[in-house]
Amino acid sequence: MEGTLHRFGPEIWLADGPVVAVAGFRYPTRMAVMRLRDGTLFLWSPIALSDALHGAITALGEVRHLIAPNGLHDRFLGEWQGAFPHAALHAPPCLAARHPDLRFARDLADGPGFAWDGEVDQIAIPGNRITTELAFFHRASRTLLFTDLIQHFPRGWFAGWRAIVARLDGMTAPEPRVPRKFRYAFSDRPAARAAMRRVLDWPAEKLVIAHGAPAEQDARAVVARAFRWLGV
Repeated sequence: MEGTLHRFGPEIWLADGPVVAVAGFRYPTRMAVMRLRDGTLFLWSPIALSDALHGAITALGEVRHLIAPNGLHDRFLGEWQGAFPHAALHAPPCLAARHPDLRFARDLADGPGFAWDGEVDQIAIPGNRITTELAFFHRASRTLLFTDLIQHFPRGWFAGWRAIVARLDGMTAPEPRVPRKFRYAFSDRPAARAAMRRVLDWPAEKLVIAHGAPAEQDARAVVARAFRWLGV
């Protein structure tokens, strides 16, 4: 059910949001909620905020961190910051310039220095002209999280000419893939390759993607196949 939290593993919950349209293409939305050791909550890629979702999340703990994993997942940030004004909003550097109405904390980046160090890791996948995306790894549940760089829509999700475009782009391939538009947008493939090799070093078992069904096993194998074209 839309906006309902369900447990995905130790200290991690998922919620599916409304379908949003981008250039006429329909995209499902998904967020992840991770509870840190101090009891506070880390919210990855927030979806539309409903009263029911607000209540379910506040029952888990205090919302402390709002995370925009790339420069494209910004649609609902304002309503979450309005509802949780004391939570820190973290995003790639490009978003702050586009949203002067929002209050941003430290830019997301590789390396330590964040309140979630030791519990959630992040690696930026650089060199893409569409967006810089950060992959995340939740250690307690061994879950790897990707936003737009890996997608998997079921056959029949799109109709008409959009179905043809989606098929050619790899969005409706038999298994999760990096859409061709993102592949072609990498201007620095060596840097992206180095980052993805670090991502594949994480001992991930599960995979969450914003636009496609989660995988409960073999996460590293799924991701390695999706990025095989990059030579990782």
